[in-house]
Amino acid sequence: MFDYRPMYGGAHYDPEPAGGQVTSVSLYAGPDRTTSVAAAGPATRLRAGVYRFMLPDVPPGRYWATVSFTPSEGAQPVKDESVRLDLPLGLGLVASPEAVAKELGVPLPLSAEQRDDLLTAIRKAQADVVGYLGQPVIPQLVTRTALTPYIGGNDRLEDAASWPVDVDDLVQVSTYRVRTDGAYDVDFLVGLDGAAVDPIVRYVTTHAAESERLRPGGVGSQGRRVSSVSAEGQSISYESAPTTGQAGALPELTSLARWKRRLFQPLGRPARPPWPYSSARGR
Repeated sequence: MFDYRPMYGGAHYDPEPAGGQVTSVSLYAGPDRTTSVAAAGPATRLRAGVYRFMLPDVPPGRYWATVSFTPSEGAQPVKDESVRLDLPLGLGLVASPEAVAKELGVPLPLSAEQRDDLLTAIRKAQADVVGYLGQPVIPQLVTRTALTPYIGGNDRLEDAASWPVDVDDLVQVSTYRVRTDGAYDVDFLVGLDGAAVDPIVRYVTTHAAESERLRPGGVGSQGRRVSSVSAEGQSISYESAPTTGQAGALPELTSLARWKRRLFQPLGRPARPPWPYSSARGR
């Protein structure tokens, strides 16, 4: 499954309320988009601005896609060529082997052994992030049945605050389906969605690539970078890694501190004046 957000005029756009439709997605073998591999469509609208395609089975790898949709009723179809997919999806990882391979300068497509090695490196880097943040970076899909939105929430069904769900974590609405009795079945994503957080994706991608670069026999292994060798190999100079803050430096775990799980949440209300000056005595 591939969840697509239409891009129109440089902004995310929802064509269905205007009578439009997301009609098809075509997968190509290269960025020139000349060799077609597979196609699927039309898409199903999950919620406002999000449409789901059921992709055909294709070999694992990187594909460049073109999505066609009509922005409104009677309008000419438009094509979005900004989509690039690393398949298969749904592996529970925030980065893909192809993304790490491009970081290493390894040409695509990957062999089965290269793919397996890069998946292992991604899992290790992702485990470091999970340990630092104190929470998983892959959300859990939770389904609640027969829900009725709060008063005034019928126009914001894609907003988790519109539903009576009591979860002490980040909550997003994945999909919702209306029942015959007028209530809804709602799928919620509970927890941090690391694949949608660019700093987390960058950390995992770059550190997975660096670990493979330095691992003997790793994919794209180069060891330490040599800057110069003296006559007859009497001495070797190595390139120094960029320091933190310089261009090209590896991101540090502390750059992800914003998403670190806290042990408590401060109350966002003013302090009560001391009795007897306050309006009521607090417990």
